[in-house]
Amino acid sequence: MKSTACLAILIGLSLIGGCNWAQGQIRSQPIKIIFDTDMGSDCDDAGALALLHAYADMGRVRIIGTGYSSGKVPYGAGVVQAINIYYGRGDTPVGAYHGDDIGDPVDKMKAEELAKDTERFGNTIVHNKDAEEITRLNRKLLVAQEDDSVVYLTVGHTKGLHDLLVSRPDDVSPLSGRELVKKKITRWIALGALFAINEEGSYRKDWNFSFNDTAPYTKYLVDNFPKPMVFVTAGTDILTGKSLKQTPPGNIVRTAYTEWLTNYSQKTLDDQRPSWDLIAVYYAVEGLGDYLVEAPNGFLDFDIEKGSRWIQSKRQSGQTILIQKKNIKQPFSRYLNQMISLPPRQRQ
Repeated sequence: MKSTACLAILIGLSLIGGCNWAQGQIRSQPIKIIFDTDMGSDCDDAGALALLHAYADMGRVRIIGTGYSSGKVPYGAGVVQAINIYYGRGDTPVGAYHGDDIGDPVDKMKAEELAKDTERFGNTIVHNKDAEEITRLNRKLLVAQEDDSVVYLTVGHTKGLHDLLVSRPDDVSPLSGRELVKKKITRWIALGALFAINEEGSYRKDWNFSFNDTAPYTKYLVDNFPKPMVFVTAGTDILTGKSLKQTPPGNIVRTAYTEWLTNYSQKTLDDQRPSWDLIAVYYAVEGLGDYLVEAPNGFLDFDIEKGSRWIQSKRQSGQTILIQKKNIKQPFSRYLNQMISLPPRQRQ
């Protein structure tokens, strides 16, 4: 595709989904984001990173770093790097948790196979330990940024952000992790606390916050994170993936969706997959837009054994929980599908 045609597509798409950010404000500078994922457990992580790169191609985001906060299948960092390379941002730093006590023990996306196919995808990271340790990378990334300038976006487990928050001063910075977070991060956006708003007012567990031995880290963050927190709970019935059929076979995002759908659920790209993680990225860049709303004011009550529940309250908690509007499934799915199928601008 010629660059002018591609530019026209980018401009058009930036209009159809709502270019507003945080209730109508358009940012003059790109949003700086650290993207933290459990890549491999589900394919929507790949779609979320593709969406983030699409926004970066539009000049709306600067991806200052990517991290993999999982370890039982130690190949997610390699897939993250391969996606960055596909979008022409192979120099984007990649960090990974080096332990093996957190995360999904099942390689649902064949992440090991993908990460080891370095000839095809060009990645130099294969095993997690080939990547820089995530806490050290996060500290280095924050030190290099202006104060109050970074959004920490979690679409996987909470281990990486927890370890940053409790980190001690070191040769990277004389500040503690808590001090760095308060100084550099504007807010934490997380895909998590799904189903915390329910008619019964009961606790509910969800993948990112409660399972795979991550609940204690979630509990600590929910109770102690010193900056605003936003919990995104939308996406279960917003399906994406079929648009990837339009992209080249060498697109690792297409391959990741195909592998997950085929090998784990015996489905195809036409069956698609819920868009939880993509919607967290959407909100980080576009705000509520045409598709999301804030739930009534309150706070997240998180129990390590029971899960999450949202308690309505008049007091200001520094926490926000988002839900999707009614009757938006088709347009939201269509918009996200269009975005993740855009050709990488830097590969034209």
